Amino acid sequence: MSIGTFTIRALDPLKDAELLHRWVTDPKAAFWMMQDAKLQDVEREYMRIAAHEHHHAFLGLHDGEPAFLMESYDPRHVELVGLYEPDPGDVGMHFLVAPTDRPIHGFTKAVITAVMDELFADPRTRRVVVEPDVGNKAVHALNEAVGFVPVREIDKPEKRALLSFCTREDFLAARGVAV
Repeated sequence: MSIGTFTIRALDPLKDAELLHRWVTDPKAAFWMMQDAKLQDVEREYMRIAAHEHHHAFLGLHDGEPAFLMESYDPRHVELVGLYEPDPGDVGMHFLVAPTDRPIHGFTKAVITAVMDELFADPRTRRVVVEPDVGNKAVHALNEAVGFVPVREIDKPEKRALLSFCTREDFLAARGVAV
């Protein structure tokens, strides 16, 4: 059964801010840590990301409709500086699936798979790095389903996080593709 088509485009911090504001303040986005954000806070945050050389935000579309947020970053310069020793080709990633009243079975796994496909489409990407909250058990299971291997817990300023890595080979193996 096909879930549909996923595409990813650059996020427009001003045009997409209202949509993002609804997503990041939804109770299901608690781990995004923007529950009390005002619209202007979201605009400011994504304007900051848009201006950053090493951090990028994208809007994911499902059959042409906005469905998820994706961020990529260079862990040598953003998020994980001083918390681990990055390898050449490491790319950090965050993703957030939009809240919905009509859940589709397997949708979130399809989203993270599309995100990983996008990141590994760049031949320079050798390993994807994530640092979700240690309490976010649902995302840990999703990460492992696409090939992430937990390495250790780390202390970030805003949370205790589970540092995990996924190589291109691990991702392909998790998808059942011979390497």
